[in-house]
This record gives sequence, structure tokens and C-alpha cells, in this order.
Amino acid sequence: MDSNCLSQSIVIFFLLSIWSTLHVHCQSNIFTVSQSRAKTNSKEDFLVAWKKACETDGGTISVPQGNYQLSDVEFLGPCIGKTNFVLDGTLIAPEVPTPNIDYWIMFRNVDSLSMSGTGTIDGNGASYWKIKKAPFITSLKLEHVNNVNIRDIHSINSKKFHFNINNCKGVTITNIHAIAPADSPNTDGIHLGKSENIRVSGANIATGDDCISIGDGVTYMNITGVNCGPGHGISIGSLGRYQEEKEVRSIRVTNCNFKNTQNGLRIKTFGPSPPGLVSDITFEGNVVDNVDNPIIIDQHYCPHTTCEGDSSVSIKRVKFIDIRGSSNAAIGVKIDCSKSQPCEDIELKGVSLTFNGQPTTALCSSADVKFLGNNQIPSSCS
Repeated sequence: MDSNCLSQSIVIFFLLSIWSTLHVHCQSNIFTVSQSRAKTNSKEDFLVAWKKACETDGGTISVPQGNYQLSDVEFLGPCIGKTNFVLDGTLIAPEVPTPNIDYWIMFRNVDSLSMSGTGTIDGNGASYWKIKKAPFITSLKLEHVNNVNIRDIHSINSKKFHFNINNCKGVTITNIHAIAPADSPNTDGIHLGKSENIRVSGANIATGDDCISIGDGVTYMNITGVNCGPGHGISIGSLGRYQEEKEVRSIRVTNCNFKNTQNGLRIKTFGPSPPGLVSDITFEGNVVDNVDNPIIIDQHYCPHTTCEGDSSVSIKRVKFIDIRGSSNAAIGVKIDCSKSQPCEDIELKGVSLTFNGQPTTALCSSADVKFLGNNQIPSSCS
């Protein structure tokens, strides 16, 4: 072999060695869940794979295609670096949940988490919905998880909430699907509380309760491009149920579609209630189709048999801009506020809501409501 050939061979061997090393290193970051117990209970296999991924910078727990029976499981941090959860299989919850645990799948105390894939989490909730006053069981709960990205995940038939985001910062949810029958109780698509810097986009949610429900302490949230229905719409609240609730502030809901829902854009508070605050809310560019209450502020929300007294939650600086489509009732706008805490600075602009092809009306109580611009439907409070 001449010197040129020898040199080329050495270079090729060197490059192949580097590629092989990088390939092995890359593969070593991926920890695949075994299917050995997929038909019984995969919890141990999931926890083993999670521990390895969590202890590796850039570690990935991979769930291949297939069905996995899985009991309640907690994926606990902190982790070494960013951790990825790639779900391509179907996770199936037990019909009977573990007592005194309010979740099925939990991520807790994790910074920098990505969850994605073509897979499904199946809450197996059909028999659970028949139980009166059944405890709240969330299919996927995030607690103290920051800088998280959830993409493309399908959630079906949750026992109660599909996704529950609590005490989190920097959450992006993109193109998720949350599906449950219209008569399934409390199956909110996404519920949030005490969290900030949240973005939800491109979701498809059809459930038996709110498509998205925003609890106390949620600030700086942007919801856009969500298709909602059936369900109860996108709701801020219920608020005012508990003492010392945190304010809800800086929420934007834009370019969403509501079809055959009970509500469209809603703010609801209990009456009576402890003090609270909702401010700087914008609903813009949303379309409603056969919605019972397209625009509603309800400060006398009362799911119980008796409620007496006014809400003490203050609602101010709320804008409804370019809300259009069809109402399922003659009243398209309901602003029912507290006498002790009247709503302040409520604006409607570019609203066009019809009922059976006819203009809808607006009912307003204890509220400072302004209709800005011409040719609005409705154009004033009755």
C-alpha cells in the first residue's frame, strides 16, 4: 500500500471512529421503556427509564408503540439537565384509581422538560364518571415544573381533568388533543393554577367541561388557535371559593373557535366570596357557532343549591374585540356583576352575534360597560 492510500485509510478510520463514538453517545442518552410488563403494570419499567434519563444531561425516556397498562406514577426531579419524554405508545390507566392520590401521571420538581410524540394517554374514565362525587383525578399533572414544552400528545377519557398545570413557569402546550364525551363530568381539557408565562396554541379540545379553565394565580397567559367543542368554553374561574386566592392578570385569548359549547368566553366567580382580582383580560378575534353564552361574566356563579351574598372578586379592564358568530339564545352578551364590587372598564368592540339570523341583545348588571365603534350586534345593554 502506498503512502497516499495509507494516509486516506487512516483518515477514514479516524472519521468512522468519531462517528461511532458520537452515535453510541447519542444512543446512550435514550432509555426505552421495556414492554415486558406492558400487559400488567409497567410502572417499575417507567420509573427505571425515568431515573436513567433524569440522571443524564439531555436524557430521553422513550415509550415505543404499543399498549402499556400503568398505575399511578410520579416522575420526580430535579434532573441533571433537560429531560425528554417521547410517547409513541398508548398508556392506559386502571379503572379504579389509587385512593387519596389526585393524579394518574405526575411530573414534579423538574426544570426543562419536553414531552412529545404521537402517543395517547387513556384515562379509562367511563366507569368513573358514574360515581357521584368522585374525587378529582388528573390524567397528567405538572407540579413545580418550569420551562416545559408539551407537543402533539393525545389525552382521551380522563377521569376528571386531562391536563393540570400547577405552580409552573414557562409552559408551552402545542397541538394537543383532549377528548371525552360531552356528558363526562369535570373533564376539563387544561386546568391551570398559580402559574405564569403560559402559552397554549393549536389545541383541539372536546370534553364534558371547560376546554380551558384558569384558576387563581395565573398571570401572563396567551391562548391562541384553540378549537373548543363540545364543552363549557374557555373560562377564567371559578374564583372566590377559597381564602387568599392570588390575582389573575394579563390573559389573552385570540383566534379560537367555539362550536356547540355551553359558553364561549367566560369569567365566573362565586357569590359570596373572599376578595380577589381579575384584570387586564383580552378576548380577541374569536368565532362562536351555536354557543349558549358567547360572552359571559357571571359573578353569581352558584353550582350549589343555595348561595347568598355578593362576590368580592374585583373584575376590571376586560376587552371583547371582534367576537363574531351565532348564539344559541337571544341574549348574546351577559355581564352580571357584583353589587358590592361592580365590574370596571368592560369594553366591547367589533362584536357581531346573531340568533337565528336576528340580532342578539345584551344584559348588563352592576357593570361599567362600553360599546366602542359602530355597527355592533348587540350595540348596547338592555
